[in-house]
Amino acid sequence: MAGLLPALVAVSQKAAEVARLCRAEEPLFRLLVAEKTGPDRNARFLRDFKTLADVLIQEVIKHDLGTQFPELQGHIHGEESSEFRDAEGGTVTVRVCATPGDTAALLLAVLGPEQTRAAELLAEAVHQEVTLEDMELACIEPGVSPGDVGIWIDPIDSTNEFIGGREDVAAVDGVVPRGLRSALVLVGAFERHSGVPVLGVINEPFFQRDPQTRRWQGRYHWGVAHGNTRLCSLSPPAPRPCPRVVLSRAEALAVRGALASLGGGPPLLAAGAGYKLLCVALGLADVFVLSQATTFAWDSCAPHAILRALGGGVVALEGALRVWREGGSEEPPELRYHRPQAGREGSERWTNCGGLVAFVHPQHLRAVLAAL
Repeated sequence: MAGLLPALVAVSQKAAEVARLCRAEEPLFRLLVAEKTGPDRNARFLRDFKTLADVLIQEVIKHDLGTQFPELQGHIHGEESSEFRDAEGGTVTVRVCATPGDTAALLLAVLGPEQTRAAELLAEAVHQEVTLEDMELACIEPGVSPGDVGIWIDPIDSTNEFIGGREDVAAVDGVVPRGLRSALVLVGAFERHSGVPVLGVINEPFFQRDPQTRRWQGRYHWGVAHGNTRLCSLSPPAPRPCPRVVLSRAEALAVRGALASLGGGPPLLAAGAGYKLLCVALGLADVFVLSQATTFAWDSCAPHAILRALGGGVVALEGALRVWREGGSEEPPELRYHRPQAGREGSERWTNCGGLVAFVHPQHLRAVLAAL
């Protein structure tokens, strides 16, 4: 898989640039934050643009990876549908065209003819070249070929926070409860035959503002977990004696109450599944618990690979509790990414239907299962 990890990082960097562009350039920013309703608004156009930010990033990643690695074509999956309605009621399939001009023309069919500048800005970003300065990536050999993996993309995890764009949210013990910083780009690779995540990249497009230019600066994290290889841009965080938990605000009160017995302090609350998983990888929290089926393969694949690289993982909560009740003689089942859920339609085919627990240190997983 020589070159695939740098390619994943490079496409995440391009995706992050597109996300920042949508916030920084006035023609795009006006569309992004505009109200969906009201007599002066075109509901079709605005709704499409807000989705277009995700879809365009997804299609850029598909295009760039599929061009560089033809073996991946047909095996790069994402959250978003690429089809839109045009002004005449027809269907437009968003894709990366041969030239910036062609891509801009296609985007105009979705945005409308009055949005020439917005379409040109997006097309320029889509066709830009990305050069990585991280020489370490070129030396990594995970030992599996592009022909053996599939890709899951979450082009903008926590889209609502990306659209809302709040920058004034104070961190609580290092964790930002909501706002623009929780909007991430997630790109993960899994083995096609087993569904095991083997490569992951998490990109934070809005990590911090440059104090001089006031422009957003990003950062990325990567992990490799294949066979006996465990490599990561992060170091494993030191375990706390009592695990600190990060949760969704929508988490059930019964679950919150049970986890309070762990002794790690009040649970941290944050937006975005990807961001909460990142908090565990960074050591800002020790465990992310989700009891509901509200995450999908694209949310967890990339962070899961990074957590495996750090010595941890992401298990299905329902299955892990079943193993625990039976005496814990086998390992709790980790999430897999190659097979859809039987009997489900659309995006629900790829839901993590048993909930999840994400961790770095196995003792923290055991503590959570005992508490629940």
